[in-house]
Amino acid sequence: MSDTIVAKGQTIPGDPEKKGWLFKWTNYLKGYQRRWFVLSNGLLSYYRNQAEMAHTCRGTISLLGALIHTADSCTFVISNGGTQTFHIRAHDEVERQSWVTALELAKAKAIRAQESDDDEDQISTGVVVVGSGEGEGEDAGGIARELAARFHDLRTCSELVARHGAALQRSLVDLEIPPTDTTKQVSERATLFRISCNAMMNACSEFMSAAAASSARMSRALQHEREQKMRLQEVVEQLARQHDNLEKTVTARSTSQPGGNGTGQGHNEPEDEDHEFFDAMEEGFSSNMDEKTSFVIKVPVNRKNKVKGGESSDESETETVTETQQVIFVEDKHERPESAMGGVEADPNASALVPKVAEKDEDIKVWPHVSQAQGLLDGHPRRTRVPDKPNYPLSLWSIMKNCIGKELSKIPIPVNFSEPLSMLQRLTEEYEYSSILDQAAKFDDPAQQLAYVAAFTVSSYASTACRTNKPFNPLLGETFECDRMSDLGWRAISEQVSHHPPMVAQFCEGQAGWQCWQEFTMTTKFRGKYLQIIPLGGASAMFPSSGNKYTWRKVTTTVHNIIVGKLWVDNHGDMDIVGEAGPAAGYVAHLKYLPYGYFSKDTQRKVTGVINDPQGVPRYVLQGHWDSRVEVAPVTSTSADNTVCKTGKFTVAWERVAAPEDSDKWYNFTLLAAQLNEPEEGVAPTDSRRRPDQRLMEEGLWDDANAEKLRLEEKQRAARRELEAAAEDAAARGLAAPPAPRPLWFSRQAVSAHAAQPQPHLRHLYTHRYWDCKRRQDWAACPDIF
Repeated sequence: MSDTIVAKGQTIPGDPEKKGWLFKWTNYLKGYQRRWFVLSNGLLSYYRNQAEMAHTCRGTISLLGALIHTADSCTFVISNGGTQTFHIRAHDEVERQSWVTALELAKAKAIRAQESDDDEDQISTGVVVVGSGEGEGEDAGGIARELAARFHDLRTCSELVARHGAALQRSLVDLEIPPTDTTKQVSERATLFRISCNAMMNACSEFMSAAAASSARMSRALQHEREQKMRLQEVVEQLARQHDNLEKTVTARSTSQPGGNGTGQGHNEPEDEDHEFFDAMEEGFSSNMDEKTSFVIKVPVNRKNKVKGGESSDESETETVTETQQVIFVEDKHERPESAMGGVEADPNASALVPKVAEKDEDIKVWPHVSQAQGLLDGHPRRTRVPDKPNYPLSLWSIMKNCIGKELSKIPIPVNFSEPLSMLQRLTEEYEYSSILDQAAKFDDPAQQLAYVAAFTVSSYASTACRTNKPFNPLLGETFECDRMSDLGWRAISEQVSHHPPMVAQFCEGQAGWQCWQEFTMTTKFRGKYLQIIPLGGASAMFPSSGNKYTWRKVTTTVHNIIVGKLWVDNHGDMDIVGEAGPAAGYVAHLKYLPYGYFSKDTQRKVTGVINDPQGVPRYVLQGHWDSRVEVAPVTSTSADNTVCKTGKFTVAWERVAAPEDSDKWYNFTLLAAQLNEPEEGVAPTDSRRRPDQRLMEEGLWDDANAEKLRLEEKQRAARRELEAAAEDAAARGLAAPPAPRPLWFSRQAVSAHAAQPQPHLRHLYTHRYWDCKRRQDWAACPDIF
């Protein structure tokens, strides 16, 4: 690779790098600063000057999965899944286009390389091959045969060079005598050629000898590693079975003990070591406090973060993030029945039942929710269930054991482990309890409104406790509409706006005067025993009448017992819901989703929270369980340092509706979930209801669904390869790359800075055109993805 420094971003012919001076946004004080950028191997790095290249890199962004956006004639933006964003300015439009073309080409090459790796992974992780444990042996044998063929070719070439070199030497000797000047010159060159060929043949011979010896050693080492892996796999499976038996023993003993509170039924907590458990016994509080009416909330305060959102960490351009915790003891003097404080069965494998509130309870104000309505579809009642799930036994561990450390979206999983809904539909299901937002829209007090918005965010996890199947990954350009204005009072439109990384944009609006938006993307951690799903995108709720706007990011979801045992799901982590605009600006709701644990004194799946005003004074508190119900109460008085607060009467802000009868036979769907994939006339050609593999799966034809799934994925890859080839051809001709597919119903736009995101950033915002196009049945712009 050439080390030549190229000024002004010019490209060296044949050199895969691009280097040059550009201007990068640093912060509001310094603005754009001149930096030396280097594009190499799918990575864009920058330095303060060329001398720093040898020792200090100021920041790097991977182009694999990055979004490249042109802001104006000289400025472009590179964003990597919401975690990194580079705002870059060129000297002129020509230079900007040159860099954008080079970046797009580098991104295409990186995706193509990744796709080739994925194709190899699919071969090695096929259902039959993985299940038999023979895939790796076949791959190793193929590599060994290929190396042997290459050695044979090299030996043949060496022999040919020696034969032709000797013939050339003999021909030169037979030339006429006395030699002329020309023959002398030819003879000298032939001698040099013979010397060079001899050196090359010696080197080839030494290489072949060393390669043959190394190949033998590698074959023996590979066989040893294969045997070790098989033994380790047997040990892991045996340990997993023992662990499952221990869990069952603990559960049985805890339920048989008189007066047991059921905490022994918990499962292992997620493997993170920094989780804390909060109860009324901590921080020196008296142990005689009634656990049912008092609890502790720990919230972050004095948070300072000068890092510009999404920017890389330049040493001189960032400040340290500091955070302390405030401990708030909530004391409720009102007596309440046990069911109001989370008397829910703690077994994660059992379907959560809704605790009933005592009829004579006057201290809890229950607001009724109409979360599931039958509704009509084309004049007929909507369906109330989907076909039963077929019984096709297949071990999830047999599929995922060779995928440890990979992204979930990169793992080729058959439909056997999915549910007949796409991720677009699964996200729409979060509005099952939209009536909470209807109620929130009626409140003028930002604190009370924020408390109900917080309850709505908790309700979105209600069905995750028993929904362990994976939704379908949407194809690029796939959409889903859900118009329930007539019965539920809301309608939503979702679209898969990016494939690398996978990203969904969604917009929902309610008749009661609220709007919700979210941009969902995620990263995953799979370590064999458990799978963690970490959301990266943001979500917001807006109330146009008051101008209030709230934003938040979802918590981590962990799926346990991947190896053996029954799968179960836990949601845990911290969630901050921040008021950004209107009278609610500065209000913050701090929610804590407690992780599952054997020895926690709290009931499992518990959520606690506090709503603070802009001065940091607690105004409302929240408590409950994310799989059953949430209660909120106003703070009536606080101590001088806001560490102890007394509350008024608790109100049930949300209560889960009982699951339909026999829903465990049809994927544990709720009534709304069962209606999401019901065929409907007039929807867009890209709607998830029209996806053939998903429809075949719902009908129980899983073999046909798997074949159709492979066809759709290959069709998507072929379209991407065609676009990449066109981009490479345009780059070779010095032309602008053809435009990449753009979302139809969402537009990537710059969003102004705010308290939660101090740096201007890009978001996919709704264009408000879908419902008008549906009314006119104008789908001419929709791509052919199915």
